[in-house]
Amino acid sequence: MSNKKQILITGGAGFIGSHVVRLFVEKYPDYDIFNLDALTYAGNLENLNDIEEASNYTFIKGDITDENFINELFAKYKFDSVIHLAAESHVDRSIKDPLAFVKTNVIGTMILLNAFKSCWKDNFEGKLFYHISTDEVYGTLGETGLFTETTSYDPNSPYSASKASSDHFVRAYGETYGMPYVVSNCSNNYGQNQFPEKLIPLFINNIINNKPLPVYGDGNYTRDWLYVKDHAIAIDLIFHKGQQGNTYNIGGFNEWKNIDLVKLLCEQMDVKLGREKNSSEELITFVKDRPGHDLRYAIDASKINKELGWEPSVTFEEGLKKTIDWYLSNEKWLENVTSGAYKSYYQKQYN
Repeated sequence: MSNKKQILITGGAGFIGSHVVRLFVEKYPDYDIFNLDALTYAGNLENLNDIEEASNYTFIKGDITDENFINELFAKYKFDSVIHLAAESHVDRSIKDPLAFVKTNVIGTMILLNAFKSCWKDNFEGKLFYHISTDEVYGTLGETGLFTETTSYDPNSPYSASKASSDHFVRAYGETYGMPYVVSNCSNNYGQNQFPEKLIPLFINNIINNKPLPVYGDGNYTRDWLYVKDHAIAIDLIFHKGQQGNTYNIGGFNEWKNIDLVKLLCEQMDVKLGREKNSSEELITFVKDRPGHDLRYAIDASKINKELGWEPSVTFEEGLKKTIDWYLSNEKWLENVTSGAYKSYYQKQYN
């Protein structure tokens, strides 16, 4: 077996995971990178076509909820580090099937923690379990204030509750068993390769096809938006330089009300598609609000900025242009992921 550092990245064929895998494979040729993904609806190996032949990259198809399989993997490869991104992540889906989120996000994380602990027992020197989470665990903000690393947890959806639970278990294993860990909580990601159930790629796809743009409620829900490549860079910094036992909030310092974001997206899409000004805005359709909808998320990312020197590299307008350009240049990718199963879910969800 190679003497290289052995890093397991879970969920590496997904949106954020694929960007992290690519960054680590290309930046660290002395690391062996193992990408574990179950290839459910949001996992797509097309996201990694450009690195699939790299000598330091291995893809493993498998489910983090399969305890025997995970234990066998750790016994075989002796992963000294885990970057854990695999998760069910869509709030709407969690409302319809909360148990699926408990299974993947809580039980799956527990199985990984147990395998990591059993593999290394008390010899944790040079080891790390890095758990990637979300700002949604903090609940909702009013019109003012920011989420910090010490904000109390107050999840309001099955998705955020499942992620909050997994965060607690990671910290508990650190305190109880001395397992070295870090946790990061990020704001809404956007960028290339995102499955079109999330707002920005969904609306790009709908504008291309002249379909309605379903905006929840009055559209005044506010989110902080983070360009996915900036998130991957932050994960790299935290993995290598973050203080063990710490939490880092990763945000874009970039708050937008949903309706304002959608109008900006429509404006840019009209230009890109050569359509008459404001024509895409006519597709905006306000739909019934979802239960437990949090009013506002906003992250204070000053800790990672001060300790590790991280900050967003692009403005939202620049990042959105890059994102639109990618989807318009990769319509085949978009067609491939918008399968019959996705369309069926979309129809049921948004009617």
